[in-house]
Amino acid sequence: MMTLLPHIQIETAPQPSAAVIWLHGLGADGNDFAGLVPELDLSGCPAIRFIFPHAPSIPVTVNGGYVMPAWYDILGTDLVSRQDAAGIRASGKAVEALIEREMARGIPAGRIVLAGFSQGCAMALHTGLRFSRSLAGIMALSGYLPLAEHLTAERSAANAHTPIFMAHGSQDPVVVPARGEASRDLLSRLGYPVQWHSYPMPHSLHPREVADIAIFLRQVLAPEVA
Repeated sequence: MMTLLPHIQIETAPQPSAAVIWLHGLGADGNDFAGLVPELDLSGCPAIRFIFPHAPSIPVTVNGGYVMPAWYDILGTDLVSRQDAAGIRASGKAVEALIEREMARGIPAGRIVLAGFSQGCAMALHTGLRFSRSLAGIMALSGYLPLAEHLTAERSAANAHTPIFMAHGSQDPVVVPARGEASRDLLSRLGYPVQWHSYPMPHSLHPREVADIAIFLRQVLAPEVA
């Protein structure tokens, strides 16, 4: 059995019946977004368990081999011409193990949202679109779809209609807006229900984005009316 990634766990109330697994960006850790939970207006949502895993530390080529937390190696500044496929796939398995652990704890896949920022966004899209059970939603913040040329062959029918919240800064110098837009366009062509949001910001989080994230979570995690 795979060893679970170390992580921070925050529950909005006892006995959560939904979960959000949120993946940080390059060089950060699970603390990066944990402080955001109290800022989200989750009124009307059931109790939610937020999981903020820490990526392992590895040498990152684009940063001169400096060792830092990373979901996979970055081989070039354009992000997509050369990709660390083995690293992406290995981290995907580690993220899947977190989803499966929540399912084992009684939260069905359809009540789990997979979220990520930057490199974490890439992992959320890579993993969520290939996962064998239908998820509640995917939040893809300031990132892109990695290994895009393999998605058509590898995607899971279970998540063909999963809502995808995509957000990007119009002034992002790290993952340029065109990279996010190309991912959005590919997903839209493949029939995914993408909600696209652009904000006047660099590679960061915008206050309006925080409000929109909460709206998305309320939409996909609100209790079903019998």
